[in-house]
Amino acid sequence: MKKKRLIIFDLDGTVLDTIDDLSGAVNHSLEKNGFPKRSREEVMRFVGNGVSKLIERALPEGEKTEENISVVREGFDEFYSEHYADKTRPYPGIKELLEEIKGRGILLAALSNKPEIFTRDLIERFFPGIFDEIRGNREGIPRKPDPTSELDIMSSLSADKEETLHIGDSETDIMTAKNAGADVIAVSWGYRPIETLEKAGPGAIVSDIKGLREEILKRIN
Repeated sequence: MKKKRLIIFDLDGTVLDTIDDLSGAVNHSLEKNGFPKRSREEVMRFVGNGVSKLIERALPEGEKTEENISVVREGFDEFYSEHYADKTRPYPGIKELLEEIKGRGILLAALSNKPEIFTRDLIERFFPGIFDEIRGNREGIPRKPDPTSELDIMSSLSADKEETLHIGDSETDIMTAKNAGADVIAVSWGYRPIETLEKAGPGAIVSDIKGLREEILKRIN
């Protein structure tokens, strides 16, 4: 196996715990538009494929019309734009791990289905100067698990698929890496049950920062 020289990290549920701010924005807009609110655990299951899909999943059965998705999405965007970093925090130990990896000469990138404006601000707010590339959801570019953005990051940083490792917390991340031909590690502290991760078949599943560090070091040394 070729040594890794590029590691691509997912954002929500992998390096940042964003669920409380996401839940707050979802429920603010649902309630504002006359729909029942969702629990934190439900929202956790709904994230991972972009905001519109999050809103669609949060709407009640029989109410998932394009009009309702659009209206609730508008309310979500308005609220989230002012509250997206109220409770969001890095997972314990992740910043120190990122700094260690970067200090070993490894290129780091962040790739998220969150809108790019929020992805960039959150990364620069919590991990300033650490990531070499940051990509969020952009108009006209397909979202993960489509490999377009992942392959573009590889090209931009001159790393081939054998030199690339993807780290994420969902089946979407696992399929993104597979579609791009990259190795992938899944973390179980995020927003998907371990059974979902196992079914998707990553190269490894880790449950804590120590385990993630060990799996990374195997691949870069």
